[in-house]
Amino acid sequence: MSADFTRYSCQIALPGFGDSSQLLLQQARVLVVGAGGLGCPAAQYLAAAGIGTLGIVDFDTVSISNLHRQILYTPDDAGHKKATISCEHLQKQNPGIILVPHEVKITSENVIGIMQDYDIIVDGTDNFDTRYLLNDAAVLLGKPLVYGAIYQFEGQVAVWNVKNTDDTFSPNYRDLFPEVDATQIPNCAEGGVIPTLAGIIGCVQANEVIKYITKTGELLSGKILVLDVQTLRSRVIKIGDVTKTKITGLIPTAEISSITAIDLKKGLAENQFELIDVRTERERDQFDIGGKHIPLDELEENIDQFNDDQPRVFYCATGKRSAEAVKIIKKRFPGANVSSLQGGLESW
Repeated sequence: MSADFTRYSCQIALPGFGDSSQLLLQQARVLVVGAGGLGCPAAQYLAAAGIGTLGIVDFDTVSISNLHRQILYTPDDAGHKKATISCEHLQKQNPGIILVPHEVKITSENVIGIMQDYDIIVDGTDNFDTRYLLNDAAVLLGKPLVYGAIYQFEGQVAVWNVKNTDDTFSPNYRDLFPEVDATQIPNCAEGGVIPTLAGIIGCVQANEVIKYITKTGELLSGKILVLDVQTLRSRVIKIGDVTKTKITGLIPTAEISSITAIDLKKGLAENQFELIDVRTERERDQFDIGGKHIPLDELEENIDQFNDDQPRVFYCATGKRSAEAVKIIKKRFPGANVSSLQGGLESW
C-alpha cells in the first residue's frame, strides 16, 4: 500500500476493493449540488473516502436554524457562503483531495458548463425547479445523478440516468414524476424534518457514488429506496430498466424578482409595498411582520386580486415559498409588480 493510501487502509482491506478501487476514487470528479442537510453528510463522507476532486455548488449562506441537520457547519459560520465554508472544512478533514467551491445559483444558463467537468452528480437540493434542471442536464450530458429527498420522517434515494450495457439509459426523475406542482408539496420549514434523516439519506447518496465509481455492489438504478426512520422500515420500488422519457433541452430558468430585508424595511416605512405572507397558519401565529395572509396552497384561488400594478412583496420563512408565489403570479399575470423577500424571515 502506498503512503498516500494509508488513511484508506480499512476500505482498501474490503474484499474485492483494494488499491485499484481506491485509485478509481482518487481519479474521480464528483459534484455535490446543495451544501445543506443532504449535501453536508454526502460531501463529508465522499471527502473522507478520498474522492480526488469534489465540487460543491451552493449560493446560500449558513443559517442558525439549519445547524441541527447541516452538521458540517458551526455557529461561527452563520452568514458565510456555504460553498466556500464547506470546502474549507472538508479540506481540513482531508488535505489530500481537491475541493472546488461554486458560489452560484444553478440556472439553465450555467448548469451544463458546471456539470460537464464531473463524472457523477449528487442532488442535495430542496428546490423542485433545480431538481428538474439537474435531471434534464444530466440526461443531456449522459451523466448519472444521485437523487435524495427528505421530509419529516421519510427519505428517498435513487440513481438516475445510468448507462446500460446496451447503450440505453436507466430511468430518470421524470420517469417517476413527469412534473410536480411544488405548491402542493410542503417543505422542511413548514412540515419539519428529523435531523438524523438528513444524515442517513446523505450517507446513502455518498455510498451510491462510491459504488458507481468503484463498480461494486448493486446500484439503486431503475429503482428508488424509501425509508421511514420512525419504524426503520425500508422498501425498494422497481421503476424499470430503461427510461421512457425524451428530454431534448432545458426549460429556461425563470427570473424571480427579489428584495433584501434592508430595502423592504425602507420601502415599508414609506408605504411603498403591500406585504403578503404565504406561510401556514401555524407559522403565522408564531410570528409575522404584517401584511395579508394567503398560504401558498391557497394562492391559486386568490390569484385574480394580483392582476394590477400595485407593488407587492411576498414573504415566508426562507424565501423559497415566496419565490414560488412570485413565479405563479408572473406566469398568470406577466405585468404584475411582485417580489420575494430574499432569505425570508431568517434575513429579517
